[in-house]
Amino acid sequence: MNKRLSLVGLLVLAVLGFWHFDLGHYLTLDYFSEQRNQWAQAIEANPWQSTVIFFSIYVAVTGLSLPGAAVMTLVAGALFGVVWGTILVSFASTLGATLAFLVARFILRDTVQNKFGDQLKSINQGIEKDGPFYLFTLRLIPVFPFFLINLVMGLTPIRTLTYFLVSQIGMLPGTIVYVNAGAELSQVTEFSSSAIFTPGLIGSFVLLGIFPWLAKALVNVIKRRQVYKGWEKPKTFDFNLLVIGAGAAGLVTSYIGAAVKAKVGLIERHKMGGDCLNTGCVPSKALLRSAKINHYIGQASKYGLQNGSAEVDFPAVMERVQEIIRTVEPHDSVERYRSLGVDCLQGQARLKSPYSVELNGEILTAKNIVIASGARPFVPPIPGLDAVNWYSSDTIWELREKPERLLILGGGPIGCELAQAFSRLGCQVSQVDMSERLMPREDEDVSAVIHQRWQEEGIALYLGHTAVRFESVAGQHQLIASKDGKDVVIPFDAVLLAVGRKANTASLGLDELGIELSERGTVEVNEYLQTKYPNILACGDVAGPYQFTHTASHQAWYASVNALFGRFKKFKVDYRVIPWATFTDPEVARVGLSEQEATEQGIAYEVTKYGIDDLDRAIADSEAHGFVKVLTEPGKDKILGVTIVGYHAGELIAEYVTAMKYGLGLNKILGTIHIYPTLTEANKYAAGEWKRAHVSDKALQWLEKFHRWMRS
Repeated sequence: MNKRLSLVGLLVLAVLGFWHFDLGHYLTLDYFSEQRNQWAQAIEANPWQSTVIFFSIYVAVTGLSLPGAAVMTLVAGALFGVVWGTILVSFASTLGATLAFLVARFILRDTVQNKFGDQLKSINQGIEKDGPFYLFTLRLIPVFPFFLINLVMGLTPIRTLTYFLVSQIGMLPGTIVYVNAGAELSQVTEFSSSAIFTPGLIGSFVLLGIFPWLAKALVNVIKRRQVYKGWEKPKTFDFNLLVIGAGAAGLVTSYIGAAVKAKVGLIERHKMGGDCLNTGCVPSKALLRSAKINHYIGQASKYGLQNGSAEVDFPAVMERVQEIIRTVEPHDSVERYRSLGVDCLQGQARLKSPYSVELNGEILTAKNIVIASGARPFVPPIPGLDAVNWYSSDTIWELREKPERLLILGGGPIGCELAQAFSRLGCQVSQVDMSERLMPREDEDVSAVIHQRWQEEGIALYLGHTAVRFESVAGQHQLIASKDGKDVVIPFDAVLLAVGRKANTASLGLDELGIELSERGTVEVNEYLQTKYPNILACGDVAGPYQFTHTASHQAWYASVNALFGRFKKFKVDYRVIPWATFTDPEVARVGLSEQEATEQGIAYEVTKYGIDDLDRAIADSEAHGFVKVLTEPGKDKILGVTIVGYHAGELIAEYVTAMKYGLGLNKILGTIHIYPTLTEANKYAAGEWKRAHVSDKALQWLEKFHRWMRS
């Protein structure tokens, strides 16, 4: 520790001395212009001594991360010529950078790694795997200033010799360009147009300007050759775009590709429309509607309607769900997409190369491939599960006989939606989750509202319980769950698993191509949705990070455009404003940050809350419950996040999604006319609550005095 403190002290003194004595004055082009002749004479008289002095100063400047290296590089060309100047600068800059790298490593690496080791784990792994190429890219195309590269790389596990050699090679092209520019500048004896606009000097400045583009192109060529090494590229292709999976992501990707007249192939192994149409959004909302109607009939007296009653025809309810699917089905049908120009293909696709896919024994080639294979319900490895009647969110729609006792594992959105739906259709529902509260991704006040509604509707909750095993005793199914070390027995007739979803990657042949998966099991993609191979992209649930139909469609635009036109312009996926809703009753909708997320991320915020129980339309509809909660920057009306709990929350959130997307604050919402009486007035009243809280008491006091004066 004493050695580190001593070194830090020396470095601080050196830097302070540099600024105190204005030594930077000697590292400017103006000073060089004044002293050029004297320096040239000194070099001619004592070439080796002058070279050593220049070399030492250059090492010191770069080693201490002082300004002036760029000027010294130009000066090297002017004084020593292109060849010798390049050699000097190349070794001096690399040596200085390595010294700065070693200083950063000696002083900071252990402390940083010990304190932030978990957060830096993925970075360390990346450096160990691709560190040399990553460093080469930074050196060739300086995205960050070189002194920052020296500092940051010193904190990583990259070897010192590797750092030195890669830095030397990576900085060499830029060094040559700058030294050459300096050599050309040395030929200018007067600043007249004829002297300045010489072919050599103009060429040097043009080269300086276009060098970053040339370097970027070179890096891309090297990277592409490295990635595609060993794979033969077909001379012609069957498709411009081949899409694997016909769910929301795949359908939109294909639609866009066909719309711009690309030849598109769409492969689906099961049903067009994927999870959303067949087993997810559409059937669940149809079921929720039937359940809500039955609930309303049971609440008829609240609306002044007497003798309201209904008998649930469970098979008819489930058949209605299928009818809804059949009604929506043409939107996603083979016939429709073929009419749009998409070749719809049936079967299990498997990648055979970066340019080819095997389908039913046939090899299809494509210039670009988009993986949109979706996800499936995760089945937890709980002992005894195979011996009981279990369903997932994919298979629950096969039910035709109502289970009297339905056990649901999972307290997230899917589990909560289906728990309430089946409860309102007459099932005795028990819901089990390891978390201590429902919807743990939402704030506690949200969970509390849902929890209270579940208690009112008779749903049995087992929160903080871990499923241990399933048993069948005398023909009766039961779950043994554990809480606080004690076993709890929960009897049931059927069990629904709703504990998350897993990306469909197993049968795609990703391993053979070396396409990696993330820790969550999704396909690893960059900010452009590209995999290891730039022409193979992934979007939707298989790519994450969000598993919503609307985000799958959102990603599909980027996947299709980047695939077809990425050679001209690529677009980074915009995840800044992602809304979602859970369609329980009351609904829960959110966009942006929640309170717990803001707290975890250390983001300062203010909370404004408006209770919907005060809203005229909600009162008239007997839906006076829930709230609008808005997070804003302290003292400002900029919206950081919104959570709405209540009747039609999924519709109400749209105004805030638009506001956040286009940077509109609460003042703009407050100044917008909202129709009376509507539920959307809740948004305006929430903005009004914020405004009232931010009116200056002092200003109000002056206004009171003004009005008193006006009355006198």
